[in-house]
Amino acid sequence: MGIWDIVVFTISLIIMMLGMAGIIVPIIPSTPLIWVGAFIYALCTHFEKITWIMLLFFALMTIFSVVLENLGNVYGAKKFGATRWGIVGSIVGTGAGFFMGGPVGLILGPIVGTIVFEVIGGKGYKGALKSGLGNFVGFVGGSMVKMIIGLVMISLFVWKVFFG
Repeated sequence: MGIWDIVVFTISLIIMMLGMAGIIVPIIPSTPLIWVGAFIYALCTHFEKITWIMLLFFALMTIFSVVLENLGNVYGAKKFGATRWGIVGSIVGTGAGFFMGGPVGLILGPIVGTIVFEVIGGKGYKGALKSGLGNFVGFVGGSMVKMIIGLVMISLFVWKVFFG
């Protein structure tokens, strides 16, 4: 491995670690950044170790994790008894949280939106809080799965670079 390969590998790995940070700080795109890191390495090394097939596999994992992330909150809320009002509130809360509260807003926005819209829809406070809790449980579950996917992607990347 020459100096160029080491530099490109290091830059790619830094980008991937930023992606992992995005699992905790929702404003940073998580698995899409991991994919970008792999793509940069593949491009700069002429796809010798990280091939188009590997990039396609990473892209599918990225799409799966993003879809899962977006459905996790809604699924959790629904499992805890959220109505359509709560689901709409989760979506509205996500948008409001993005614009008003940055990373913290992206976590709290859907929860608060679920609770507020459930109350507006006629559900009592106890039921609305339960739906909000479900939203949070879905977020945590989705984040855990996304973390596993990110770690698998980075592990496969490192394995292919050094042993592939």
